[in-house]
Amino acid sequence: MVMADNRRLGRGLAALLGDMAEPDTGSDRGGAKRVPIEFVRANPRNPRRSFAEADLADLAQSVREKGIVQPILVRPARGMPNVFEIIAGERRWRAAQRAGLHEVPVLVQDVTDKEALELAIIENVQRTDLNALEEAYGYEQLIAEFGYTQQDLGQVIGKSRSHVANTLRLLKLPERVKDYVREGRLTAGHARALVGAADPEGLAARIVEEGMTVRDAEALAQAPKAVEPAKAEKARREKDADTKALEKSLSDLLGLAVAIEHKDGGAGEVRIRYRTLEQLDEVCRRLRD
Repeated sequence: MVMADNRRLGRGLAALLGDMAEPDTGSDRGGAKRVPIEFVRANPRNPRRSFAEADLADLAQSVREKGIVQPILVRPARGMPNVFEIIAGERRWRAAQRAGLHEVPVLVQDVTDKEALELAIIENVQRTDLNALEEAYGYEQLIAEFGYTQQDLGQVIGKSRSHVANTLRLLKLPERVKDYVREGRLTAGHARALVGAADPEGLAARIVEEGMTVRDAEALAQAPKAVEPAKAEKARREKDADTKALEKSLSDLLGLAVAIEHKDGGAGEVRIRYRTLEQLDEVCRRLRD
């Protein structure tokens, strides 16, 4: 059954990868063997798509000094004798190329496409090597190609179903917002706050520009929902030129966004938006002067 197979793979990852904490010394250990580096190929289905140059440079330096500590997990390449396709460990392979290694240690596993993709996702997720979008695309592959449910995925990778669901929701974001995530300018928490927002691109740009926390981003994304669209539109229509001029005057004076809302009976409220406690202190100081 699929579910039993999923559980087996989830529990068996450590055994497949091996617990090899010692530097590579050239001898075969734990089923690992050395193969010429040119006989190892990248996996086009690898969920991991981005490899930071600085990280690769640091790892390449470590490889020069200590070798590859943990063998690369591979499987035989179809129709290519003595050639292997990477399941997990592409970053180590790329670093080994930069370091000028002629051979790399590998662990060979004869697995199906589905099992290879499962292992690649599990290995990367457990090491937090994937960014949130890469993780989401990996989940989407398993669902589209192998009929997984979100509950199945949660059991395979050791995450909750809600984690899987929230990660998949990131794929609904506009490409510009996804770019922020890929570039590391937005975290998964920031991005999740923008799913379903009225203007995710505009909000994302503001979050990045102002360096907002995830909590700030959530408050920003939810703010438009606090007022019903019809009421908000009515308030905008009723704001006359004098009120707008007064808002601008106060904003110029304080250096902060100011909103004036009139209510029935001549009452109303003035809202001043600040981003730091220092800005609030400055407002208080000006009011006391």
